[in-house]
Parts: sequence; structure tokens; C-alpha cells
Amino acid sequence: MQTILFKQNNQIAVLTPTQEALSQYDIHVIAKKDVPEGCPFWIVDANTLPQDIPQEAWEIDENENPPDGYGSPYYTFEEAINND
Repeated sequence: MQTILFKQNNQIAVLTPTQEALSQYDIHVIAKKDVPEGCPFWIVDANTLPQDIPQEAWEIDENENPPDGYGSPYYTFEEAINND
């Protein structure tokens, strides 16, 4: 299962879309809508997340792993889709 990581205030947050949302919208659209505006996000396989390191200690090197996108100013899926 894919999940969304995003960086905000030098912390890594995890956003896990519901199966219902994924059945209706692409995960990139979900990320654009739900990640705070301007925050970089990454789409990752949830199975690859570290289990032996506290989430507060997670880091993402943006030079080595460029973001898959950035949060948008849109509040609805339709806005996120139509303003891609």
C-alpha cells in the first residue's frame, strides 16, 4: 500500500489515504489536496517505512530524493484535478 510522506516544519508527517479515496482518486491528487500548501511530499510504499526508528527522527534528503510534488492551495478534489 502506498502512503504519503510530507515535510512540514522540519518534521516528517505520514498521510495514509483510505481505500475508498484511492478507489476514486489518484494518490497524487489526494496528496496535492491534503498536504499543506507548499509542503513537499513523497509517495512511498508503506512497507518501506522504518520500523526501528521513531518517526520524529526520520529524515528525507531532498537532494537525493526529490519530492513527487507539493501541497496545493485547493480544498476539493475537483480543484486539485482541474488545476494540475
